Amino acid sequence: MKALRLVLESFYFAAAALKTNLLRTILSLAGVTVGIFVIITVFTLVDSLEKSVKESFNFIGSDNLYVEKWPWGFSGNYPWWKYINRPQPTYEEYKFLESNLDFCKAITIISFADNVTTKKGSNSCRGNLQGVSYSHKNVYDIPIEKGRYFTELEADNASNVIVLGSKIAENLFKNEDPIKKRISIKGLKYFVVGVIKKEGESFIGNTSNDENMFMPIKSFKKIFFSNSYDGAYTFFAAKAKQEDIGMTELEGELRGLLRQKRTLKPQQEDNFAINRPEALASFFASIFSVLTIAGWVIGSFSILVGGFGIANIMFVSVKERTHIIGIQKSLGAKNYFILCQFLFESIFLSTIGGMTGLFLVYLITFIPIGSLSLQLTIGNALVGILVSSIIGIVSGIIPAFNASRLDPVIAIRTQ
Repeated sequence: MKALRLVLESFYFAAAALKTNLLRTILSLAGVTVGIFVIITVFTLVDSLEKSVKESFNFIGSDNLYVEKWPWGFSGNYPWWKYINRPQPTYEEYKFLESNLDFCKAITIISFADNVTTKKGSNSCRGNLQGVSYSHKNVYDIPIEKGRYFTELEADNASNVIVLGSKIAENLFKNEDPIKKRISIKGLKYFVVGVIKKEGESFIGNTSNDENMFMPIKSFKKIFFSNSYDGAYTFFAAKAKQEDIGMTELEGELRGLLRQKRTLKPQQEDNFAINRPEALASFFASIFSVLTIAGWVIGSFSILVGGFGIANIMFVSVKERTHIIGIQKSLGAKNYFILCQFLFESIFLSTIGGMTGLFLVYLITFIPIGSLSLQLTIGNALVGILVSSIIGIVSGIIPAFNASRLDPVIAIRTQ
């Protein structure tokens, strides 16, 4: 209890010293404040970017595999000549895979064309047209706000029906109800059977369904032949079952069945690519790691300057209060009491500077930056406080130790 009382007394002495030398205290805070501000700002930006990017790529699906002619990633020289002549996935291959896959929860075929003009009377707009299978809704979330999704019978019969994104519906119909109305695409009429719930634009652009249009793939083939020469591109998306950890079983099935369907010999390499969402996740993770390191490096310079500033102030404080230290020790103050007194003062200086930096970061989070939403997390705040506390300990330990080792007779004679 006595030791605790002495520590608390040293705490009060340190607080009183900081209050007495207010201007010097404020100047000492500047370096640490700037350093913590820079580091935590970078961390906040990186975390917010990572969260926004992950949310933007939710449409890909973490448990989906993608079969297409082009791989997402490559190493070394990109052998584009190997891929450009590969066949695109076909509807017949899709039906074959759908009938034979065991570790697949659902599989869909997607043919899409960008910037397709859609007309309704005198109104027109451009959007992304996708021809998909009926099972598409089992692979991706298609939240219908009005109407319905097209039926399996409509898909099999190549009915001219279409589901519109919210922005497409708004541009074409304004305040009119689009359900059961006709629109025109490349001279063909399509009945609107559903409108998708508005999702809004993500950080990396329009990855939502707001500007998408969905129709049965057989209907899509009436206006596009699903090859790279008429602007359409086709691929498969397969959702793995939950028990297929790592999607290894599904990947093996897809590769084996598609090689069988395309009658590839054992010595022939795949003429298709199976892409995983992890490829994109790894790419962005490497970018975020570089940004984090850059934040540490830039902020460390400011923290280093702040640390030297605090150490210098503490040496000055020890010299100014040498006489008081002599009196305290002559009255029975222990060495650890003197050490804690100056060490706490250094930690307070650094921690207050760090918290000021955190407060500035918090204020930044209220500044609108497009679709990026900044958020200061508890983890980053704790990192800021911990780093500033460590800087305070490192900067103050030597001055505090020197103060605690002063001879009371010599110290009390110092004026």
